[in-house]
Amino acid sequence: MCVRYRLSRRKQIIAEHFDAPFDDDRELRYNIAPSQPVPVIRQTANSVRELSLMRWGLIPSWATDPSIGFKTINARSETITTTASFRDPFRTQRCLIPSDGFYEWAQSRKNKQPYCFEVGDGEIFAFAGLWDRWIDPHGKEIESCTIITTRANVYLSDIHDRMPVILPSGAYSSWLDPALRDNRIAMGWLVRYAGAMRRYAVSTRTKQVQSDDEECASPVETEIPPQGRLFV
Repeated sequence: MCVRYRLSRRKQIIAEHFDAPFDDDRELRYNIAPSQPVPVIRQTANSVRELSLMRWGLIPSWATDPSIGFKTINARSETITTTASFRDPFRTQRCLIPSDGFYEWAQSRKNKQPYCFEVGDGEIFAFAGLWDRWIDPHGKEIESCTIITTRANVYLSDIHDRMPVILPSGAYSSWLDPALRDNRIAMGWLVRYAGAMRRYAVSTRTKQVQSDDEECASPVETEIPPQGRLFV
């Protein structure tokens, strides 16, 4: 699963990597939490990529209560075509959710120790996501998103059995294309990440939603022995 992540790159780097305009004056984020506004990249019918801010926690267009979004921050890849909240967005409302790190918690003897997971040497990447648009009884529109998860790879499996789907850059165009309605092709991208990753322990401050600074993602010493195959 994925309940916290980081996006600490400058907007120019994000715009260049995803070939999408990014004009807002966002602050660097080190501890993004559910229900908060997050940058999301989608593609129009004219093949133009656009970046929007959406609430993390998908509210289906048919929902009667927006609080459902607290239960839909993640979408399981194995049931994405049958779950009511996700099956329609999966057909035409796929998106990219930019990130440069995410967090999971390991149980130690004293408490739960958060770890930061990065791709390569700390590169920017994209979660596979879905989005939807909900309109309340007064006509107010809310756009929201979810992060798709799959089985954990070797870098996470000793901490958690799930991980967010990380898309290779070569899949961006196909994934974003609203005209791609062949579920078999889209499902082909929903696999555990096979590239190089690294992980390291970070401050327990990451547990606190109000903590959102560089210290949240800084390495700390931990009582859990490093595992050579996982750490760099």
